[in-house]
Amino acid sequence: MKRTGLFETKDGKNYWFPFLLVTTLFFLWGFAHSILDVLNKHFQDVFVMSKTRSALVQAVVYGGYFLMALPAGVLIRRLGYRAGVITGLLLYGVGALSFIPGSQLNSFPFFLGSLFVIGCGLTCLETAANPYVTVLGDPSGAERRINISQSFNGLGWILGPLVGTLCLYGEDSDQEAIAVPYAAIGIVVLLVAVVFARVKLPEVQEAGREADSADGKTGRRLFAYPHFVLGLVALFLYVAAQTGVNSFFINFAVENAGLGKAEAGLWLAFLGMGLFMAGRMGGSLLMRSVRPASLLAVCGLMASLTMIFVLTLNGFAGLIMLFLCLLCESIMFPTIFALSIRNLGIHTKMASSLLVMSIVGGALAPLSMGFIADTTGSMSAAFSIPLVCYVAITLYALAYPALCRALR
Repeated sequence: MKRTGLFETKDGKNYWFPFLLVTTLFFLWGFAHSILDVLNKHFQDVFVMSKTRSALVQAVVYGGYFLMALPAGVLIRRLGYRAGVITGLLLYGVGALSFIPGSQLNSFPFFLGSLFVIGCGLTCLETAANPYVTVLGDPSGAERRINISQSFNGLGWILGPLVGTLCLYGEDSDQEAIAVPYAAIGIVVLLVAVVFARVKLPEVQEAGREADSADGKTGRRLFAYPHFVLGLVALFLYVAAQTGVNSFFINFAVENAGLGKAEAGLWLAFLGMGLFMAGRMGGSLLMRSVRPASLLAVCGLMASLTMIFVLTLNGFAGLIMLFLCLLCESIMFPTIFALSIRNLGIHTKMASSLLVMSIVGGALAPLSMGFIADTTGSMSAAFSIPLVCYVAITLYALAYPALCRALR
C-alpha cells in the first residue's frame, strides 16, 4: 500500500503549494503579536501608566478576536478561505499604516484603536489559515502540518520583539519611531493581499463522518463533541497563559533579573522566541512517533513546573525558567487547535471560528496579571495565573483519548 505524503490526500491530490503560500500568513501574525510585548513596556514609560493600564495593548487586540471571530467564520463559510485571508490582510494593513498619523498625535487611545483594527484582521487570518492547513493532506498529518506552519509563526515571534526593541529602545529613537515597524509591515501585508487576490486557493472538503452526508446535515451538534468543548476551554487558557508570560517578560527581566529594557527585549527575541520556534519545529518531528495528545501532556506538565519555579526563585534563575516555559508552550496552540477540530466534518469552519474567538483569553490574563503586580508589588506573584492555565491544559491532554472514545 502506497503511503501518502504529508501534503497528499488518498485520492492523489498534492497541496504543497497552497500550504506554502498560506504558511507565510503565520509569520505575519506572529510578528504582529510579539511586537506587542515591547509596546507594553514602552507605553508604561512614555505615558507613565500602570501595568494594568498598559495591558490594554493586549486587551484590544485579543478583544478584536472575540468580536470578529463569528463574522469571520460566516464570511469564510459563504465565500471561502481566500476571502477570509484577503479581508484579514486588508484590515491588518490599514491598522498598521494608521500608526503613521498615530505617531504624530501621540495618543494612547488612538494607538489602541489602530491595534483593535489589526486584531480584527488577525482574527480573519487565523480563522481561515489554522483549519485550512490541517485539511491540506491526509487527516493523520493534521497536527504535523499545523505545527510546521506555526514554526514560521515562531519566526515572526522572534523578529517582532527584535524590531520593536531596535526601534523603540535604540539610542536615537523617539516617539515617532513607533511608526517605522508598523509602516513597513503594513506595506508588506498589503502586497501579500494583492498576491492572494491573484492566486486561486483550492477549497478542500473537510474530512470527517459528517462531511460525507448526502443532505449536508449532521447527526450530532457541534457542542456534543467533548473533545471540542474542552479544547475550546484549553485554547482559551493557553492564549491567556502565553500572552501573560510574554506581556510581562520584559518587566520581570528588568525588576527581578536586573536587566535593562533593551537587553531584556533582545533576550526575549533571540533566546526566548528562538526556543519557542525551535520547540514547534522539534514538536512537528516528534509527532511522527509520539501521539500529539501525549506530547501536549508532557509539555503542559513541564510548563506548570517552570511557573512554580518562577513564583519561588529570585533573580536570573527565575528568568531561566521563563525561557524554558517558552520552549514548553511552543507546540500547545497548534496541537490543541488540531486536536479540537479532529473529525468535526462540516462543523470544522464553525468550530474554527469559536476556537479563534477563545483567543480572547489573551485580553484577560495581562489585565489580571497587571492588577496582581500593581497591588502586591511583586511581578513574580502575577505568574500564578499562567500556572493555573498550564495545569488545566495538562489535564485536557491526559483526558483526550477518553474524550474521543466517548464519540464511538
